[in-house]
Amino acid sequence: MKKTMKKIMLAFLACLLIITQTACGKKAGQSAEPVTLQSYYFDTVCSISIYDMDDMSQKNAEAVIRKAFKQCARYEDLLSKTKKGTDIYKINHAGGKPVKVDPITTKIIKKGIHYGDISDGAFDITIGKVADLWNFTSDEEKDHKIPSRAALREALKYVDYKQISVKGNTVQMGTSKGEIDLGGIAKGYIGDMLYDYLKEQGVTSAIISLGGNIVCVGDKAGQPFKIGIEKPFTQMQETVGYTEMSDKTAVTSGIYERYFKKNGKIYHHILSVKTGMPIDNDICGITIIGEAGHSVDCDALSTISLIEGTDKALKMIDKMDGYEALSIKRNGKLSHTSGMDFTEEQD
Repeated sequence: MKKTMKKIMLAFLACLLIITQTACGKKAGQSAEPVTLQSYYFDTVCSISIYDMDDMSQKNAEAVIRKAFKQCARYEDLLSKTKKGTDIYKINHAGGKPVKVDPITTKIIKKGIHYGDISDGAFDITIGKVADLWNFTSDEEKDHKIPSRAALREALKYVDYKQISVKGNTVQMGTSKGEIDLGGIAKGYIGDMLYDYLKEQGVTSAIISLGGNIVCVGDKAGQPFKIGIEKPFTQMQETVGYTEMSDKTAVTSGIYERYFKKNGKIYHHILSVKTGMPIDNDICGITIIGEAGHSVDCDALSTISLIEGTDKALKMIDKMDGYEALSIKRNGKLSHTSGMDFTEEQD
């Protein structure tokens, strides 16, 4: 939880979003301070800050944010792997039988299958059985256990996204023990949906933060938002620099988001579909930038990039229209794509 809370703050750094929950009045056509509310969904703190909207007032902005959080609750009730009664829970406990689900669920699963194809299977939403063997959410040392090789080999038998059958709104797993985990893609989709909702409600300037997923609605008083990128493993909300964004999204995946240390080694939550162990390469964290409406794609691409390593990741993103990337290597060095708008912190 401590690591998650620290990660959420990346959007509020470098004098960009020092957010308070005070009332705000109009100033040059825009609020002097945003109206901000927070809640807890998807195992992370979620925050929405509205700077400006039609008929801007604290009351109106709070009403819009609360309705947005109701949508978050609905998505969690569909997509959570651990919450009983969700679509994903039903699929994972159906013993391979077909399950009728909400159209939103099928849409995200199809996205997951697409990025499984894009990554040649490195990104696999059926990693659930393997993820069950690890515990990256607890701060208790007694909960930090490394699964045996035998247990990992057994769980890996059920990891293959191609086993998923989607017909209309019916989803069926090809094996009775297959498990879907949408943790690498669901928050991106939800960020996109919240962006659309805020725009529909007349919001012209806002920040949506769903953990490492940031979406900017419009700009701030005619200037882009400055979004700070966190320095890994720091306790004081340090940044390596910032990027400027208007109607864009930034999604970060890092080995420092959810992890534990054992015998001096870091074990993190991005797992290999080949070994079941945490990915081990030169990347400490990677941020993908895209246009608003593509947070779901940035979410998947950030995970794929972390899996692939810096060189392959940046080459991949450089070939894709509309996306940029910044990699923070384990040795502290920064690398980014040719079109990345990034200002590095000066010592």
